[in-house]
Amino acid sequence: MRRGPRFPMDLTVLCDNVTITDRYFLGEPGISIHIRDGETTVLFDLGYSDVFLRNAMAMGIDLLRTDVVAFSHAHLDHTWGLMPLLAHRARAVIEGQEQIRPTFLAHPAIFRSVAGGGVPEIGMPVDRETLARQGEVLLSREPVWITDDLVFLGEIPRRFPFEGQGACGECNGAPDTVPDDTALAYCSKDGLVVITGCAHAGICSTIARAKEVCGESRIACVIGGFHLLTAAKEQIDATCRYFAGLDAGAVHPCHCTGFAATIALAGAANVRETGVGLRLSFAGRS
Repeated sequence: MRRGPRFPMDLTVLCDNVTITDRYFLGEPGISIHIRDGETTVLFDLGYSDVFLRNAMAMGIDLLRTDVVAFSHAHLDHTWGLMPLLAHRARAVIEGQEQIRPTFLAHPAIFRSVAGGGVPEIGMPVDRETLARQGEVLLSREPVWITDDLVFLGEIPRRFPFEGQGACGECNGAPDTVPDDTALAYCSKDGLVVITGCAHAGICSTIARAKEVCGESRIACVIGGFHLLTAAKEQIDATCRYFAGLDAGAVHPCHCTGFAATIALAGAANVRETGVGLRLSFAGRS
């Protein structure tokens, strides 16, 4: 992956369940985050439809110049925006517009077939061979450093008994535990920025993995889905206790976190608003 001088990292929410007030964008139950770290651009998850693409255009963000498309896991609210993205890239070819051939980065289990909620397929909409015609496909269970400061965490060990134990859908007739769930982490001068999709492995386990991979205990920010929408009170309480000990600079719960969990977390951490249009900036380590 690209390495080079360290620069500030800019993060923009392109898709979420809600939008920031007085920013006139579209929302849907999904998530997509655009990251620019120096000269490297990363698109983390793609939502369910073309909402992320339309919002990016409205914000003046050129997704044809995306170096890395990273997926948190296979589910439709994170990957089905891939088809609008590929259609956008096809139109660009026809119109003679310049574009970067991206790297598609994910866990090796990203292409498994998943069913859920009576829907026969809720997984990745294309197979590996089809995607490989669009750009390099890089699958890894291990961490992958995208830049000197930004890392794809790979497979996340499930460290806490109160989270990450349930199934979400079925794979080949068996309960699917979402083995491909992963996240990103950025090493800022103020600590880690942990960027999650759904945190099926558990938001606390995800943060612990980021600390381990990056060799950093300070947490500057946690942003993304925390997968607490249907969590039991015991899990929410345990998660709040973990966050209370983090001393995180800011916590931005969104997507699948849920109202009750967000309210509870606000009593344990510095919870801030999240939605489409949110822009954050973080200084690199040096």
